Amino acid sequence: MSRGNQRDKAREANQKKQAAMKKAHGMSGSELAKAKELAAQKMREKQAAADARKAAEGAANGKKK
Repeated sequence: MSRGNQRDKAREANQKKQAAMKKAHGMSGSELAKAKELAAQKMREKQAAADARKAAEGAANGKKK
């Protein structure tokens, strides 16, 4: 009988774990999509700034030679 109890305990623990994973971010679908889009926009801005900086450095190095 202890094996049955072990299964029940494992099932309960797994259910708690699954419930915690579902509510981990706590945002609705549209809120999550907005958050992802904001993060993507920030990364695009950072990449554009890095590209501009590299281009400026490349132009500065080209003038020195």
